Amino acid sequence: MSGSDAELLDAWAAGDARAGSRLFNRYFLPISRFFINKVPEDHDDLIQETFVACLRSRERLRDKASFRAFLFAVATNVLRMHFRRRRVHDPIEALESCSAQDLSPGPSSVLRVKEEEQALLDALREIPLALQIVMELYYWEDLRTHEIANVVDLPTGTVRSHLRRGRQLLEQALAWTKLDAVGLDQRASSLRTAVTRSCA
Repeated sequence: MSGSDAELLDAWAAGDARAGSRLFNRYFLPISRFFINKVPEDHDDLIQETFVACLRSRERLRDKASFRAFLFAVATNVLRMHFRRRRVHDPIEALESCSAQDLSPGPSSVLRVKEEEQALLDALREIPLALQIVMELYYWEDLRTHEIANVVDLPTGTVRSHLRRGRQLLEQALAWTKLDAVGLDQRASSLRTAVTRSCA
């Protein structure tokens, strides 16, 4: 069965389980990448929760061509709700400024990566969650700044500021390693392959 993302979503909503499976298979790896370095232990449940929430909120998909950004927006909300359930007394603004390491302590050992790749993954987990989300969507999912703005519900200028600040923090976090700031953009992008390999 072929079809656009929006067509598959509509067919799934109408009861076509094959359409749902096709949509799930099409986006399993990107959504797995989204969660795996933020919630190393429980990400499988969050992937399932994302697709169910996507189906339930399909009426919010106004631009049929932007399903991918819509799905990542749903995943971002699922992630926020996950951390909210775990830290019910913290305001959501505080959660955004916490890092994934703060919210979900422990190494991202579920990922099978090289030592220098692990250093960058750990550094991503140590920056504020709001910045980590923007950085990973930009480098791993090749989303443009205006698409990321739609995902995280922020102005495009704020997304650009998040990217600049995220790069600065990663460079600072990696200063003690043999990885210097030169080529950080390329390393962050190439890390996608290693993360994808771990998700598959």
